[in-house]
Amino acid sequence: KLDIARLFEQAHWIVQAVMILLAIMFVVGVYIIIYKPLYIGRASAESNPFIEAFWKSRDIEQIYKQAQALRNSPVSQMFVAGYTELAKLHSDEQLKDDREGNLANIERALRRAQLHETTKLESMVPFLATTGSAAPFIGLFGTVIAILFAFLDIADSKEASAASIKTVGPHIAEALFATAIGLVAAIPAVMAFNYFMRRIKVLRSEMEIFHSDYLNIIKRHFLR
Repeated sequence: KLDIARLFEQAHWIVQAVMILLAIMFVVGVYIIIYKPLYIGRASAESNPFIEAFWKSRDIEQIYKQAQALRNSPVSQMFVAGYTELAKLHSDEQLKDDREGNLANIERALRRAQLHETTKLESMVPFLATTGSAAPFIGLFGTVIAILFAFLDIADSKEASAASIKTVGPHIAEALFATAIGLVAAIPAVMAFNYFMRRIKVLRSEMEIFHSDYLNIIKRHFLR
């Protein structure tokens, strides 16, 4: 019968530390796996109607109101940043005639917003990559330590008969358990990381396309 609590209690403190670290990585990874699809899903769900409204509507004020209502969309937040900068430039009489400077300012505002939204989308995701790459090796470290102590117990046995499965069994069990925790933490983390990065890549492509389209519209209609 597998008694996890007993395995943990009997383990060396180094192996216990490894188990605790892997358990923390697993719990944090599960939180990210649950939370991140909700965040990315809202971003995707709100970006599509905003892009549709952006191309259908000819009233920039109406588009701005739509963007304000769809705050989870990274594309809408890029629009808000560009609109805010455009309004600021139009309100400053000294800047109205500086077409190239105004365009550069709007482009910088869009880039800042794009970077900010990309950072928000990718937040916490690198932890999954770290867990996926490091957890198996951390578990392997715990395994090596547990097996090391198993051999030390064999060496300390005064009689050959004492070096039985009862002597080394607990350490072997600890070693395998540390390996198992490492794999349990790593496998879902790697799968989730790849999934999230694919979703984020789509949103980043939408932001890049919107960045170019928005600048072209600004050039044609507002900075002539």
